[in-house]
Amino acid sequence: MSSTGDKMKGKANEGMGKVKQGIGEATDNPRLKGEGQAQELKGDAQQVKGNVKDAVKKGVDKA
Repeated sequence: MSSTGDKMKGKANEGMGKVKQGIGEATDNPRLKGEGQAQELKGDAQQVKGNVKDAVKKGVDKA
């Protein structure tokens, strides 16, 4: 997957995670809140992966 794809999937997972956390909070559902936190962390990791790919590509392009 491209760096842009990783970043987009990361943003989507981060957003959905926040929504799940909000719903879990509003409905007093700790399982849903936990799922949301995990999904948000997954999104963060995907974005970092995309940023690393960009950095590597820029380094290779300079060489």
